Amino acid sequence: MVTAILPKCCRSRRRAFDNPPTGYRHLHSSRSPAPVTGLVLAGGRSRRMAGADKTFIRLNGTPLIEHVIDRAAPQVTRLLLSINGDAAPYRRYGLPLLADALPGFGGPLAGILSALRWLRQHQPDSNWLASFAVDTPFIPADTVARLQAATERDHTLIACPRSGGRQHPVCGLWSPALLPELEDFLLVQKQHKVGRFLQQCAVSRVDFEAAGIDPFFNINTPQDLETATAYTETQ
Repeated sequence: MVTAILPKCCRSRRRAFDNPPTGYRHLHSSRSPAPVTGLVLAGGRSRRMAGADKTFIRLNGTPLIEHVIDRAAPQVTRLLLSINGDAAPYRRYGLPLLADALPGFGGPLAGILSALRWLRQHQPDSNWLASFAVDTPFIPADTVARLQAATERDHTLIACPRSGGRQHPVCGLWSPALLPELEDFLLVQKQHKVGRFLQQCAVSRVDFEAAGIDPFFNINTPQDLETATAYTETQ
């Protein structure tokens, strides 16, 4: 089920990476009808993970970031990594590394802003940016295709998935045409909350079935990691 929300205010699995994993071979052969660049958002604070960086916390022996890369890569033409801090641990993946456009930890929108600016300069032919949260290892393989279909049908510039009665805008699809509005929101209005930005825009929301486990289940705490591990052991 797809619903378009139109507010009045806006109508506008390899373990080693010495060689690229199998999933990376799809990075330049998109199955989507228009070019889509992917962005893994890996620059969060991990404040609820008992001091550990959840980006590299292992689920069944594999770091979370690798689970997400493996699921995201076949869905896009190119993949970028949004990071904060030391870049050294990320270089093994051989992907462009983008620092947030804002100082400190500006949240997901800061990473999306950096990526949209990167697209404008380096890949202006890319029609969409698909963002993936680094702590969501069960992203469906058809996420980008379904979000893109919704934007084309609804003539919107943003789409985000919804499951279990909750929307998941961090795993969303963003048009590069949003760049001026996003710059104004972050740099002029000094806002940073994703939900508040979406209230200013036309957004398509696409429902995904939450069977077994929510497909956009995110691992924020050690308890979440236990839940995800228990689920994978049943598959």
